[in-house]
Amino acid sequence: MGALGWVGLAATTFGAAVLQAAGGFGFAVVATPLYLMLVAPAVAVHLVIIIATALSLAVLPRLRHAIAPALLMRLLLGSGFGMPLGLVAFRYGDPHQLRIAAGMTVLGFALLLARQQWRRSGPAPIVASRGRDLTAGIVSGAATALVGMAGPPVLIYLLLAGAASQLIRATLLAFFALVYSATLAAHAATVGVPEQTWVMAAAMLPFALFGGLVGRPLGDRLGAAAFTRFAIGLLAIAGLLALFV
Repeated sequence: MGALGWVGLAATTFGAAVLQAAGGFGFAVVATPLYLMLVAPAVAVHLVIIIATALSLAVLPRLRHAIAPALLMRLLLGSGFGMPLGLVAFRYGDPHQLRIAAGMTVLGFALLLARQQWRRSGPAPIVASRGRDLTAGIVSGAATALVGMAGPPVLIYLLLAGAASQLIRATLLAFFALVYSATLAAHAATVGVPEQTWVMAAAMLPFALFGGLVGRPLGDRLGAAAFTRFAIGLLAIAGLLALFV
């Protein structure tokens, strides 16, 4: 890979890390399609998993007080049930059509949330409950297996439930830290991660950590309304990338 390729990787890593630290999610959504333009698919996937794991673990300590442990455990439990369902659907479905359907669904929810934000009246559309926490986790696990989109289902659920912005950021980062750590361990133990990929990831980590340092205070300064608009924008980006990339 030439110098321009390395510059592209570094710029993508930094920008995606800023979004992840500020909003709690967005690294994989932004980085994956851009990485795929620069490196082989297997390398891109491994880079996203390694860097997202390190970034989530680095940013999380400052937000750990805002984590809702019971909510986090229900989301993780649900994702464990949802992932096999997603794998079965992926096995027997058309991946391209599934990705289009996921993109349209995320865009639809982004429009619904934008409409709700514009009206700024009335109670939250849904009330959080243990059953709905588990359901959001199941959908997230299935979406991860289907199209690699773990964040949008949980983010949509918490926004519709009217959760506080700091709780959303902290819970998403903790969710990603645990899910990606498990995924990385599984990849290393089964298919293996080439040494060259680890070296490439190590070279990108400073840009990721710098992006996290820039994004974290930005997220801290976002008020509830601004955070919601920011999150809706990330969802719109996720939906569009699923449709067109």
